[in-house]
Amino acid sequence: MTVKIGEKAPDFKLPANNGEMVSLSDFKGKNIVLYFYPKDMTPGCTTEACDFRDHNEQFEELNAVILGISPDPAARHEKFIEKHGLPFLLLADENHEAAESFDVWQLKKNFGKEYMGIERSTFLIDKAGNVVKEWRKVKVKGHVEEALETLRELEK
Repeated sequence: MTVKIGEKAPDFKLPANNGEMVSLSDFKGKNIVLYFYPKDMTPGCTTEACDFRDHNEQFEELNAVILGISPDPAARHEKFIEKHGLPFLLLADENHEAAESFDVWQLKKNFGKEYMGIERSTFLIDKAGNVVKEWRKVKVKGHVEEALETLRELEK
């Protein structure tokens, strides 16, 4: 299944770091910045999470909620949140169902090894639940600012 711009985002229900089950549909009426990342506590993922943290208020002013998803268990997410003071939910996609539905569970190569993992990606979902923008193979530097700028355009 491939996510298409202008179409409904695939819904899912995943455990969050706060112990609750969370669905995309829970946030109807809000913009959603849904970002998929490979692993808690790694340098690139920490930088990305902290960039979102540092801009969280600006996203909130644009009626947006940030949700991070990785295959890590919810308990590990909680440690990541506590360590870095993250003000948004992280969802545990241990069976990579959400990652597969957004087509970000990909074959990766690292140091000559091939394995399946998350391709760092972000999706902007509007208040009606439609995908309005996607970023794939995200480079962390400058990404959060670009997502914020796109959201500002959407809200005009």
